[in-house]
Amino acid sequence: MTSSSALPGSAQPAPSTTGDAVAPGLDAGHPLMDGRTADSPLIQAYRGGKPSRRPVWFMRQAGRSLPEYLKVRQGVAMLDSCLRPELAAEITLQPVRRHDVDAGIFFSDIVIPLKLAGVGVDIVPGVGPVLDQPVRTATDVAALPQLSWEALEPIREAVRLTVAELGSTPLIGFAGAPFTLAAYMVEGKPSRDHLGPRTMMHADSETWTALANWAADASGMFLRAQLEAGASAGQLFDSWAGSLGLADYSNYVAPASARALDHVRHLGAPLVHFGTGTSELLVAMRDVGVDVVGVDYRLPLDEANRRLGCTVPLQGNIDPALLSAPWDILEAHVRSVIAAGAGAPGHVLNLGHGVPPETDPTVLTRVVELIHSIPAE
Repeated sequence: MTSSSALPGSAQPAPSTTGDAVAPGLDAGHPLMDGRTADSPLIQAYRGGKPSRRPVWFMRQAGRSLPEYLKVRQGVAMLDSCLRPELAAEITLQPVRRHDVDAGIFFSDIVIPLKLAGVGVDIVPGVGPVLDQPVRTATDVAALPQLSWEALEPIREAVRLTVAELGSTPLIGFAGAPFTLAAYMVEGKPSRDHLGPRTMMHADSETWTALANWAADASGMFLRAQLEAGASAGQLFDSWAGSLGLADYSNYVAPASARALDHVRHLGAPLVHFGTGTSELLVAMRDVGVDVVGVDYRLPLDEANRRLGCTVPLQGNIDPALLSAPWDILEAHVRSVIAAGAGAPGHVLNLGHGVPPETDPTVLTRVVELIHSIPAE
């Protein structure tokens, strides 16, 4: 399944909220177009090819466990650090320099589109995203401000700065999937079971659809800004989709995820879809129209590949809990993940979720060295 064609029955390409015409594709000077990243191991694997070495990168690799990250972030609030282009670029580059991973993942946060649109939101240490006012009624949704293309300039500038330093190493752009974004908006803060948005789907489906579409357009514009500015792939990250059953996901969430991706399909960059606790949703997640499916640590890759009918490359799925295990146990686990992913059309090594903040950075470097030492088949 390619990102260049819409699926039957999927949402039509969403119009820009600023009235911009949809661009026909990436600029000739884009890293995917000028030869810098098109043949990189990551992009080859994302497109189902056989790269010269096994590609690997880590979610949440840009920070948390790195002392150099803690140093540059000292005294700077999380969302502020995302909106300072030079700082965001530096944080994105740090793990690429240290670990020799095969991609940078753009340093930002899924609620940045909300903040740039004018929604009151902040990251509260020890809590997570907290909104000034939850969005729970049709009136609340109608009052939401629209994200403008101009407001995304700090994101584009950060990407341009990052790509200029990465050279032949691709940058992955990302955005929060509409359900995860909308779940934060309804609850007003992180939630254990996401009862609020799940209730809204059924109790007030029109309001839910309007909110999910707002979130889809905000996330889609955010991802488009990154890709057009130089990112070579994009990932839609659905942190909380695992709280949904398949019927609710298919009926109330998948159309919004497809709408978000409609903002970037025409660009031709590989698109990845990842969620946590989504083993039962993998086929539906693929069917929103992506090139690669990310798999968390709960499901072996060979079983994920079977469920998906061997149709798309996979990304994953080293268990983050094993990063603190003795090396012989971690090495055996990494090798088992590689073996389980061997039957997929392509495989990019990653964690089955993010890097825990207490992780020893030297362990991550050693894992990358191990993966690169195993011959690609």
